[in-house]
Parts: sequence; C-alpha cells; structure tokens
Amino acid sequence: MKARVHVMLKTGVLDPQGEAVRHALGALGFDGVEAVRQGKVIELDLAETDRAKAETAVKAMCEKLLANTVIERYEVELV
Repeated sequence: MKARVHVMLKTGVLDPQGEAVRHALGALGFDGVEAVRQGKVIELDLAETDRAKAETAVKAMCEKLLANTVIERYEVELV
C-alpha cells in the first residue's frame, strides 16, 4: 500500500520560500499571484495491507518525524 503525506506550514506561520516563489513569479510576468505557500509531499511504500492500521502508523510517523506539528499541518492519503 502507498501513503502520500502532504505537509504545509500552518496558517499564520511565515513562509519565506513561498514568498520568494511569489516574488520570482512576479518578476517573470505572472502578476496575478497574490500569495504562495510551499510545502512537501512524502510518499511511503508500506507493507501493511490493512487501511486502518496503515493510516494509524503513518499518522504516528508524521507526529514523530515527518512533520513539525508546532508549525506544520499534514494530511495523509492512502493510495
């Protein structure tokens, strides 16, 4: 089973990388972009076949390592 984890900064947390991308897009002539938030996607190949157990395990991975839950939020998608 595959799991995909989307990690993004929480609302209100400054995103300097997103701001740099927004500025660069403006410099390239894409003036309509008002804000950019940059995140990351982590794909995991899991041996687990039970969806509930897989989701529980991936959420534990996020809480312990994959996301900094103080400033980031995450979503788990099983595919």
